[in-house]
Formats: sequence, C-alpha cells, structure tokens
Amino acid sequence: MSNSQMTQPTTTLPPDDLSRKATIVHADDPGLTHLGVGAGTYTILISGEQTGGRYTMIDMLVPAGGPPPHRHDFEEIFLILEGELEITFRDEVHHVGPGQSINIPANAPHGFRVVSATPARFLCICLPAGQEEFFKLVGEVLPTRTTPPTPPTPEVMAERRGIMLANAARFHSEFLPPRG
Repeated sequence: MSNSQMTQPTTTLPPDDLSRKATIVHADDPGLTHLGVGAGTYTILISGEQTGGRYTMIDMLVPAGGPPPHRHDFEEIFLILEGELEITFRDEVHHVGPGQSINIPANAPHGFRVVSATPARFLCICLPAGQEEFFKLVGEVLPTRTTPPTPPTPEVMAERRGIMLANAARFHSEFLPPRG
C-alpha cells in the first residue's frame, strides 16, 4: 500500500475541537477531587467535563468491602494496579489482580469486593461519563487520594443510602438484592 493510499480519508471526520485540551494528570496532583465512598477513596482523574461526556477515569483506593450488587447502562472497565478484587459478574466470580483488566458490559449485574490483605488500588473507566457526578452526591470530600473516609454513623449511612436510592435512576443505575 502506498503512502497516498494510507492517507486517503475513507470517511469525513469532524474538525478538531480546539476548545478541548489534552489532560495530563498525576493521581496526587493538587486540585483533584477526592471522595470517600463507602470504605474507599475515589479520586476523579479525568472528568466527563474534560472529555465532552465521552468517559470518566477514577482512581479507586479501597481497603475492604465493595459496592452492593448493581447494574447500569454504561460500560465500566477496571485496571488493577495493586491488591486483588473478587468481581461477581452475572453470578460468575472472577479474581483479578495487578496488571489485569476487566470490562463490565452495560446493563450486566455485577459487584466487587477486595479480597487482598492490603488495599486494592485500581482505575475505573466509565463510558460514557457521569458516574463521577453520582459519587460526588454520595461521597465525602477528602483532602488527598490516600485519606480514608470518616467512618459513618448509622444516621450518615442511612442518609447516603437514601441519596443513592433516590438518584439511582437519574444516573442510569439499579441496585440489586444481595445474592446467596
């Protein structure tokens, strides 16, 4: 194939959107949003606002536990950096560790829990974006990526659960009854 054949456009692409900038970020950069969600600390690395709503990327540091079984209408990818997760996907259990990735298709029932003796750290990419806005509603703002959330009182837990349930449909999510 000649160079002229390789550069011939096969479709017409829209023009470059010069209002959008490249995003270069380190998980410990000042100015990032760090949220206590459950037992974990979630750092929004790249927001939907920065990607035109295409995706969001969140650095998750979770010492124990995980979310209840749920499903949502967006794709979710986990890239494990440290620790190990047990991910239940459509009633099938998968163990994933450092260097492994798993894609959870939209609408599929799933959940995870940390099974390593040390905290799990992983990147979560949601396509399209929006999940970071849900976490902002239910999370506690924290000063750093490694600051653990304040252990919630029963009243705070009930309040956050109410917020989660009241906003699940708005964020295209559904919480499922525990299995087993």
